[in-house]
Amino acid sequence: VQLQASGGGLVQPGGSLRLSCLASGREPLHWYYMGWFRQAPGKEREFVAAITFSGNTFYADSVKGRFTISRDNAKNTVSLQMSSLNPEDTAVYYCASDPAWRQITTTPDFWGQGTQVTVSS
Repeated sequence: VQLQASGGGLVQPGGSLRLSCLASGREPLHWYYMGWFRQAPGKEREFVAAITFSGNTFYADSVKGRFTISRDNAKNTVSLQMSSLNPEDTAVYYCASDPAWRQITTTPDFWGQGTQVTVSS
């Protein structure tokens, strides 16, 4: 699976931003769970959100209620709508996929390139 993320940028505290990830590959994409991770400067990469093919979602406590992950299976895309952003959300965000649910929330096999999100006034 190849993943290409986009949509990062600079946003003020309290603002919103939407990330997108386009998935492609030879295998049926419905075999794969999709997710987002992030890595802030000087910190380890951390899980943000994941979604099943049917649309069931799971979030890290730090983003619950502020971020929404969604998936368009017809377009092979997964999105992350982020709202009420604060400086602590500043990080490089990575799209990821894996055929196993346990892996998509911990150590997925497939990664996209990162996209920078900076929350600052």
